[in-house]
Amino acid sequence: MRNTFTAYGFMVPAIALVLTFFIAPGILLLILSFTDLSSANFSQPWSYIGFDNFTRLFSDPFFPKILRNTVFYVFTTLILFNLGLALVLALVTTNIPRRAGFFFRLVWLLPRLTPSVVYILMWQRIGQADPFGIYNQLFPEVLGASGGNLYLGGSPWAFVILTNGFVGASFGMIIFTSALESIPKDLITAAKVDGANLWRIIRDIKLPLIKWPLLFIATYQTLSLLTSFEYILLLTEGGPGLFTTEVWALTAYKRAFATYFGNSQWAFGATWAIVLVTVALLLAVVYVKLFKFNELIEEPRIENL
Repeated sequence: MRNTFTAYGFMVPAIALVLTFFIAPGILLLILSFTDLSSANFSQPWSYIGFDNFTRLFSDPFFPKILRNTVFYVFTTLILFNLGLALVLALVTTNIPRRAGFFFRLVWLLPRLTPSVVYILMWQRIGQADPFGIYNQLFPEVLGASGGNLYLGGSPWAFVILTNGFVGASFGMIIFTSALESIPKDLITAAKVDGANLWRIIRDIKLPLIKWPLLFIATYQTLSLLTSFEYILLLTEGGPGLFTTEVWALTAYKRAFATYFGNSQWAFGATWAIVLVTVALLLAVVYVKLFKFNELIEEPRIENL
């Protein structure tokens, strides 16, 4: 009993933080989504309106486009960069000399360490129109911009995914590297003695042993991408044009704070946000079932001889 209370005692600070910064805001979002609150300072009266905000959301003419944008952005960035490139970087840097691998990982961490505004200004300089843009000076016809602005004209989605992907890949790279380096060297040595080549070692030994990090990165980065809009806001503001690169989280932000039609629509923004939270929770459950989470956390079984 004493050990149980001690364990729960250590968990109290974490539980308090979760309740204060996650559960309470979620409940507040849910309450606001059923009201007509539109003032930025709660100065105007607001009242309960039921599911009117949800009806308005799903009947919005731009709802299908924003949904498609979000799905495309999240899963393209996740597969190509946050999982794919991150795993490739981890595998490469753990199969080259240790110092070279450390330096290579340090270089890939620079996008994450760079302040967001500076980082986006660098990308804007790369994709700027001719004669100022670095890319247009080197490859003026490759992305179809013909010397024009690439991140607002020629290939806005390519720039949105690249800017977010390079930052996401660095996080996954560190987690995967730690997981790969924790694999016992005896397993690798035994496989080489049995004649396994590098590809067989990766496929049959390394990847099966890092299923837990794969689950963590897939879940964490999916939820992170669903709620991220900072780089899109700084780079394209959801454009060019009408909702070309606008994702769900950016729409929720704009509805709540960007004074649509002259006033902030807090309740309607909360409606977009609560739908996003619900989808994120469902995806987390799917990942847990897909990766067989219960088997990953099972205690090792000792077979009797």
